[in-house]
Amino acid sequence: MPTIFPPLDPKLLHHPCDPDQFKFDTTADLEDLTEIIGQVRAMDALRFGAGIRHEGYNLFVLGPSGMGKRSAVRQFLEKKASDAHKPDDWCYIHNFSQPHRPRALRLPFGRGTELRRDMEELVDYLRSAIPTLFESDEYRAKVAAIQAEFQKQQEQIIKGLSDDAEKQGIALLRTSEGFAFAPTRNDEVIAPEEYEKLQEEDKERIEAAIAGLQERLEKILSHMPQWRRERSERIKQFNREIALSAVGHLIDELRASYADLPEVLNYFDDVQKDMVEHVENFRKKEESANISAMTFAGHRFHNYEVNVLVSNGKKSGAPIITEENPTYTNLIGRVEHLAHLGALVTDFTLIKPGALHRANGGYLLLDVRRVLLQPFAWEGLKRALQSREIRIESPGQMYSLISTVSLEPEPIPLDVKIVLFGDRIFYYLLQEYDPDFSELFKVAADFEEHIERNADTLLMYARLVSTLARKDTLLPFHRDAVARIVEHSARLAGDSERLSTHMRSVADLLREANYWAREADHEAVAAGDVQRAIDAQIRRQDRVRDRLHEAILRGTLMIDTQGAVAGQVNGLSVIELGSFAFAQPTRITATTRFGEGELVNIEREVKLSGPIHSKGVLILSSFLAARYARNQPLALSASLVFEQSYGAVEGDSASMAELCALISDLANAPVKQSLAVTGSVNQLGQAQAIGAVNEKIEGFFDICAARGLTGEQGVIIPSANVKHLMLRQDVVAAATAGQFRIYAIEHVDQAIAILTGLPAGELAANGEYSEGSINRSVAARLSELTEISKSFMRRSQKNRKRRKIGFSIPA
Repeated sequence: MPTIFPPLDPKLLHHPCDPDQFKFDTTADLEDLTEIIGQVRAMDALRFGAGIRHEGYNLFVLGPSGMGKRSAVRQFLEKKASDAHKPDDWCYIHNFSQPHRPRALRLPFGRGTELRRDMEELVDYLRSAIPTLFESDEYRAKVAAIQAEFQKQQEQIIKGLSDDAEKQGIALLRTSEGFAFAPTRNDEVIAPEEYEKLQEEDKERIEAAIAGLQERLEKILSHMPQWRRERSERIKQFNREIALSAVGHLIDELRASYADLPEVLNYFDDVQKDMVEHVENFRKKEESANISAMTFAGHRFHNYEVNVLVSNGKKSGAPIITEENPTYTNLIGRVEHLAHLGALVTDFTLIKPGALHRANGGYLLLDVRRVLLQPFAWEGLKRALQSREIRIESPGQMYSLISTVSLEPEPIPLDVKIVLFGDRIFYYLLQEYDPDFSELFKVAADFEEHIERNADTLLMYARLVSTLARKDTLLPFHRDAVARIVEHSARLAGDSERLSTHMRSVADLLREANYWAREADHEAVAAGDVQRAIDAQIRRQDRVRDRLHEAILRGTLMIDTQGAVAGQVNGLSVIELGSFAFAQPTRITATTRFGEGELVNIEREVKLSGPIHSKGVLILSSFLAARYARNQPLALSASLVFEQSYGAVEGDSASMAELCALISDLANAPVKQSLAVTGSVNQLGQAQAIGAVNEKIEGFFDICAARGLTGEQGVIIPSANVKHLMLRQDVVAAATAGQFRIYAIEHVDQAIAILTGLPAGELAANGEYSEGSINRSVAARLSELTEISKSFMRRSQKNRKRRKIGFSIPA
């Protein structure tokens, strides 16, 4: 008698969402959603990680992309940061004692910009005021007096020498080349020819007098540079006094404004001293438009600038910074250079901040994958967190790759909370291979991909739809449209009792449904618009599926949907192409013969079988031996293969179909080709749950529907997968009409009974299976193979015995 095993009730194939349970007409009646749906564990971790301020308690937010992790985290942090203390401003200022080591200056929030503005105004005023002072009549008169004083002193010394020379009959002459001495007579210089007529003793007297005077003149001339230096120093000192009179009172006004900041007051002292010492810089006139570039090699007004690295004056609360391109320099900061006359020049004004500077005192959000892809970025980030300071240095300097002289900015203390976003694989790999990771990122916020489907979450889902619709200025959604979105979310989750938290997919569906609703001139989005958006999404991605199904319908890929064949079962394989997954039937065949217990996995032999699939095949071998050959050798050799499979095979979801194919061939019991099988099996023959059950059922249904439904077609699935069923409406309709059947099984015996129409058979007390059962046929076939094996062994023993007897007869 054929075994009767009823198919599933069509009500179990799809769990609809009743629109009448919602108390609103459209989402326009709902308030925005302010909390995160179903992420209690992750939000608790986020709350803890953001609140604790001890070293190393940075966050790693786990979960696949598209779940809305960033939005959720940022929304939470914005609420928390709004009440936090505003972080201080950070500036770099010129180090007048060591120019290559700019000083870091910490100021209360907003004061950095104020200081920069005050210094700019100071310099601008002095650039006009100081030249005016130095061009005044009073200044010129004073300088002239200083110069006249020194000139008078020199003239008096020269006159004294001249008077002494006159007394000796010598004249001191001023020439174009300097001073000269000449003998005189009656106050007249003696001509050379007259001089030659003088007596020798007169000549000797005159020459001796001139020599003495010349020596005195040389001493006087040797003191003139010193007198000029003294004069110059007097003028410089006067200039400093003039500069101090102009600078001092202005600096004093600034000191009053920054009296509560000792470091700023020290900076003002250095500025005042430098301005007075280098007052000549203010007196020079700019000779070209490119004067700013000309001043890098010298000393100019840029020394008095304030490089405001980070200012939080206009922001409320702690900063929340997202760095989308986390290169080393974008994280740590950099010192830029300018090309001038074939050389690269720089100064402290060219120090640029990194994301760590901007986020200091707040939160920095980073994508871990992008950080790991950038050279030196991960190590630079860890070094900053470990040292708790931001030290700006180029990777070339850090690793001694270059020896160019550059700046060495003073490090800035770091107080920041890092939030890394990434897939779970990055978190676990970093924990395993980076010993620093667990010390720096002690808090993991793991986001759920699915949430429970109940009345509370359904209402929150409706509010989520309302929030997203308002955010993107979409049409409101009817409650029947919300119900259809909930059903689609359950389908995305692959579970009728769960909803997907993949916010990107939900948001995309809302936008596309809104598009179709506007195309149809609807005032609100209806369920039909949502379904049209779902169908359009599938249509855009199903080219490969259509081509494969076409190949099956044209007979290129051999799949039978009627008749019965022993050792041949329709399996179901899933293909994932990006975000689109679909299934197609695959013919699985098995052959058995006499052997020594060897089960050949042809896919494995040609290296197309993944480890999980190979494990499943080994489980089949174990099941056969344990059930049918417990007390006898398994004299069996079998082969399994996925026919017309030209790629890798992975997973164990076909192990139930493979076992059924083996049992069918051993029992010589034809398998109905109108049925397809999916499910994993263990060593006890129990059916185990598999993934993508909806896609697998629909994949076989599409082929059967294209060839014509007969009422005999169907799919066998594990009972554990019933709760995952969210099938398309056309599949449910066909099942309701009795044209397509879904069977849920718990054991391989149920599967083989449905496939062959014969009872699997129970093991009786005498150790034999019931008459006419599949298991009895399999046991009988294995016993037959065992007897064949024994006969071969007896024949082999007789042959060996004959060879021994023949060897003992003398020649």
